[in-house]
Amino acid sequence: MAKFELKLPKMGESVAEATITSWLKQVGETIEADEAVLEIATDKVDSEVPSEVDGVLVEVLFNVDDVVQVGQTIAIIETEGGSGAVESAPKSEPVKESTPVADVAKTVTVAQEIAAPVASSDDRFYSPLVKNMATKEGVSQNELDAISGTGKDGRVTKNDMLAYLENRLAAPKAQPTQQAAPIQAEKPKSAPPVIASGDDEIIEMSRMGKLIAHHMVESVQTSAHVQSFIEADVTKIWNWRKKVKDGFMKREGENLTFTPIFMEAIAKALRDFPMMNISLQGDTIVKKKHINLGMAAALGDGNLIVPVIKDADQLNLVGMTKKVNDLANRARLNQLKPDDIQGGTYTVTNVGTFGSIMGTPIINQPQVGILALGAIRKVPAVVETPEGDFIGIRYRMFLSHSYDHRVVNGALGGQFVKAVKDYLEAWDSNREI
Repeated sequence: MAKFELKLPKMGESVAEATITSWLKQVGETIEADEAVLEIATDKVDSEVPSEVDGVLVEVLFNVDDVVQVGQTIAIIETEGGSGAVESAPKSEPVKESTPVADVAKTVTVAQEIAAPVASSDDRFYSPLVKNMATKEGVSQNELDAISGTGKDGRVTKNDMLAYLENRLAAPKAQPTQQAAPIQAEKPKSAPPVIASGDDEIIEMSRMGKLIAHHMVESVQTSAHVQSFIEADVTKIWNWRKKVKDGFMKREGENLTFTPIFMEAIAKALRDFPMMNISLQGDTIVKKKHINLGMAAALGDGNLIVPVIKDADQLNLVGMTKKVNDLANRARLNQLKPDDIQGGTYTVTNVGTFGSIMGTPIINQPQVGILALGAIRKVPAVVETPEGDFIGIRYRMFLSHSYDHRVVNGALGGQFVKAVKDYLEAWDSNREI
């Protein structure tokens, strides 16, 4: 018999850890290769971890709700043959993170170094990762107990710890006095309590809902949001799609919606204005080589997820349609893989799906822009012709562009959304696909 180490696989560039949500196999059960052994959750998506071998699960190294790092061994599977030595999956490269907290750890004070280790209690559970961070950074038990957690059942996550430590580091230093008083960490401000009456219904936020709330607040606190709005005449696109959609369905087996048409125009505009396809890291701008369009999709529980169309500018309309439909369908069925939502460089959200004519979307960090597509409306409009102007019935929509004013000024933000409008209005009514 040989033993195989099942490790937490790499799940994308920015995913360093995952929380175990359930074990699908119990110790003693037989497992086939590619069969799911456990379910995990990251701050992006839920997923399953399959076995790489046939065998019997003989040891589970983590419990439900434990946080596991990428590359850590999570279970031992006994396989047929071999000498009994433990086999390992290919080792993952150690995950390195560069954060202000990591830099400050080098100058931790003597008082912090000898701080007593923190512990969980009946009311507050802390993962090993959180406890290690607290001990390393000198966070006392009282401080840790006061941190508001965004994880499952209000648990404190790594991101909660990083946010707290950064706020503590940014707090103004007390001026020294002849008799120095003990330094007390500044606690994060909490919202005023909500008083519920006996008739009110109390609904626990889902894990994804808590994560989305945390990311939205973090984005608003990070980026200087500003908006530009423009109206586009999409009459040519409306009439062209109506003419070709049935034939497209017969030939390609795909429903031709407006979304891939809009995505094609946005990808072209990003190619024209590459400084919209960037991220900001401190005082450094990272100019992205690939145009990876995030596509906000609504889930059945009301939450949103953003699958990514990789290298969107390299796809023709047929390829774009198939990619859009595939990601949207798998999002609705909760079948997205971690890699499907990684690497986005710009995001598009269709608020018109819900009847809104425009919106002011929040930037999807670490990107610097997001475009909201409003509802297509049939409206009377002035039509300019060589023979003169007249009033006609046109299909029009608003494009709402939110961008980070730290690095994108009004000229660039306005020119970009104007380029999207121009591509849409210049649509070839005789285009063949």
